[in-house]
Amino acid sequence: MILERISSPSDVKALDREELTQLCGELRRFLIEHVSKTGGHLASNLGAVELTVAIHRVFDTSKDRLVFDVGHQCYVHKALTGRQALFDTLRQFEGLSGFPKPHESQHDAFVAGHASNSVSVALGMAHARTLMSENYSVLALIGDGALSGGLAYEGLNNAGASGEPMIVILNDNGMSINPNVGAVSKHLAKLRSKPAYYHFKKWYRSLFGKRPIKNPLYRFNHKLKSSLKKTLWPGSTLFEDMGFTYLGPIDGHDLDRLCNVLEWARELHSPVVVHVNTIKGKGYSFAEKDPGKFHGVGAFDAETGLVRHASGPSFSSVFGKALTDYAAKDDRVCAITAAMADGTGLSPFAKEFPRRFFDVAIAEGHGVSMAAGLAKQGMIPVFAVYSTFLQRGYDMLIHDVSLQGLHVVFGVDRAGLVGADGETHHGCFDVLFLAEIPGMTVFCPSNFIELRRMLERALFECGGPVAIRYPRGGEGRFREDSGDTVTVRLRAGDDVTILAYGILINHALDAAEQLEHKGIHAGVVKMNRIAPLSYEDLAPYLGGCHTLLVVEDSFGAGCVGQRVEAILSAHSSAPQKLILQNLGKTYAPEGTVGQLEHRFGLDAEGIVQAVLEERE
Repeated sequence: MILERISSPSDVKALDREELTQLCGELRRFLIEHVSKTGGHLASNLGAVELTVAIHRVFDTSKDRLVFDVGHQCYVHKALTGRQALFDTLRQFEGLSGFPKPHESQHDAFVAGHASNSVSVALGMAHARTLMSENYSVLALIGDGALSGGLAYEGLNNAGASGEPMIVILNDNGMSINPNVGAVSKHLAKLRSKPAYYHFKKWYRSLFGKRPIKNPLYRFNHKLKSSLKKTLWPGSTLFEDMGFTYLGPIDGHDLDRLCNVLEWARELHSPVVVHVNTIKGKGYSFAEKDPGKFHGVGAFDAETGLVRHASGPSFSSVFGKALTDYAAKDDRVCAITAAMADGTGLSPFAKEFPRRFFDVAIAEGHGVSMAAGLAKQGMIPVFAVYSTFLQRGYDMLIHDVSLQGLHVVFGVDRAGLVGADGETHHGCFDVLFLAEIPGMTVFCPSNFIELRRMLERALFECGGPVAIRYPRGGEGRFREDSGDTVTVRLRAGDDVTILAYGILINHALDAAEQLEHKGIHAGVVKMNRIAPLSYEDLAPYLGGCHTLLVVEDSFGAGCVGQRVEAILSAHSSAPQKLILQNLGKTYAPEGTVGQLEHRFGLDAEGIVQAVLEERE
């Protein structure tokens, strides 16, 4: 096999044309074999095989900077840069990350887990290269899904005007996770241009040297040429009006054409957009037929394409079903997603109420602001969004929603530790920033019954902004409705009080039982709402307790435990001893939720150990 002989990009450069074609086939089989066992982002990587091989054929990523956008399509890059042997550990605890990570390899230029930032990052690198008088190429590889985010246009606008030599490769497959929506997606689908035009353009630019833009005659002719091109090829003006040379669209599975165009783009020494058309899921019929299903997929049978789903409902599916039921009772209720209809459980809502369902694409800040507009005019908007992506709408939460006290409901999905996607996807910040936004109510259901009830309260009983944060996956042992009070005592105990919210209440109850066997009487207090909080909410259950242990899958600074202590201290009722069991200041890596909870002492064993250590 050729792939077995590839240990670095230099080995790719040494292959002949026939061997390159064989390599691409082997890479696809390699991806299917390994991702079927570990889970991961399959369809996006299958579609980028030839493009990645071409990049490594033309560029040297140990020196040249390749900035991925999101990074869903980096698996082929990792396989070609010495990490094939690690793919058995893909997205596993202490294994190979599913996203670019500079600590893994010099070939990974930048961490990439969120969308739309690659052009901005690449422009910064290009500026640094110029300022430091160095010589290397800078590439941003961005998908058309990520191009739906506003940050991408801020980067493109600035990069095109800068004149900095850099290449933006637009991998256009018509998909992000769900099919792309919006005017930009439709525009890209229409872009067509003739190769002969660009051969002439290359020759023409060469007449004016390396920096033709500084030549007055070139600038005059450029304006004249642009006017002519708008008439002949109006589709390509989006990028050229920003200052880029536009090359494409190119067949993203034609290796020869890709290599030629990338070499050409490098020789232009100016801002260039290379528009590449690819097929998401290319080479695997099941992924080609349903690329959304195989975008981020769990373990599956490679022969049949059947995914090994976890049994039973999830918080996301229950949320989507409940929201659909409530929307049937009140036509003011509408739903918003940021390209995550399936992931957030909103597909049933979209099918039942298409006029009240809005997919804003990968544009979370826009989604928050649009929700504010809906609320201001009398609707009840519900924005279902992953916790890690809601971070991108933080300013809009404050300026557009909170400042006017607008009734917008946020379904904060994947709150807390989420598992294999690692640092960029854990929802460990929302507890810290949501609770500090004036007027924000934050509910934390521990099971499906509470999720339905809290959603009902958020929709019809609360005013102002409301967030309901819930985890990925299903419920645990605690399946009772603990009521509408802010705090509730689930278990009495005088030696230590364990305070928890959300699904961590399950570990708290397990730990209390284990401590009882050791002769330690542990009480368990559950919080149903973590914001707003008052002394009256806390004092009956926590005031004056001897030892208080607060367990949270969030970072430490600004956590609920600190806020509880501050409120009690203001009334001289703080616990004698406080144990904060959380992530501290450490980003959680890849791994199962259970493995990560154990690492940070958030499971029953960790809680028990913390209590025993405090009593020594």
